[in-house]
Amino acid sequence: MNKFLLAVHVLAAIVAIGPVTVAASMFPPAARRALAAPDDARAVETVRLLHRICRVYAVVGVVVPVFGFATASNMGVLGDGWLIASIVLTALAALVLAVLVLPRQEALAEGGGTAEATVRLAMFTGMFNLLWAAVTVLMIVRPGSTTGV
Repeated sequence: MNKFLLAVHVLAAIVAIGPVTVAASMFPPAARRALAAPDDARAVETVRLLHRICRVYAVVGVVVPVFGFATASNMGVLGDGWLIASIVLTALAALVLAVLVLPRQEALAEGGGTAEATVRLAMFTGMFNLLWAAVTVLMIVRPGSTTGV
């Protein structure tokens, strides 16, 4: 059962979190292009598509911590420091995405905003991506793990 839960957890992270990080990173430059050429329908549609990808995969991404908790519970590591740190960083990443990234993307996708707003959005997107990178490293390294790594 552990292997199944872990496989679903890892696959969900790849399939759900990967697209959010890529689309969110692509969004600020795409928004700058759309702001510079508001009559370019393709640029505007690209911004809307990237925002939709971020929204949809953020919802799908809820599967990652759900299966993560199930895996950790089965493995008996819920109290381990590396996992608690991962949980805190995951919650921070979700908060950054929900409060700082998606609303700003929404405003820009609806045609509001400035080039300066895209710079702030890029900063928040970078924070989101760094938080996920830290979680990924913790999941791989797992300080104190018994895997011999």
